[in-house]
Amino acid sequence: MSLEDRINQEIKTAMLAKDKVRLEALRAVKSAILLAKTEKGASETLTPEAELKLLQKQVKQRKESAEIYQQQNRPELAKNELAEASVIEVFLPQMLSDEELTKEINRIVESVGAKSPSDMGKVMGVASKTLAGKADGKAIADKVKTMLAGH
Repeated sequence: MSLEDRINQEIKTAMLAKDKVRLEALRAVKSAILLAKTEKGASETLTPEAELKLLQKQVKQRKESAEIYQQQNRPELAKNELAEASVIEVFLPQMLSDEELTKEINRIVESVGAKSPSDMGKVMGVASKTLAGKADGKAIADKVKTMLAGH
């Protein structure tokens, strides 16, 4: 079942349950899918990689909005954004734990032979592709920076 079909099914379920937050989040994802499919040069169906990026972007937007709301002392709005983000995260693959991420980045650092912080670009190139969808880009970059600084 495609992501779009899963989202449509979940929207129906959320409507019947009158789950407003879930419904809002799912409708936003559906809207993003439709936009992606109608972009210039886009095909009729989205690749799994494109679906993954789309979902990650939706989660990231909500988390950034929540952060801004927290800074502006609007916890009720932040709570809503975080609730929507958690609804969307259900459709993402399982993220790596901190320990697993450290192991993976250690393996990548060794495989590319990185020795110093100046090798960060080499490591990030491989890490970004290898860990796409399994870890947040910022978390990857922070780990790589910390590891290379210790070498």
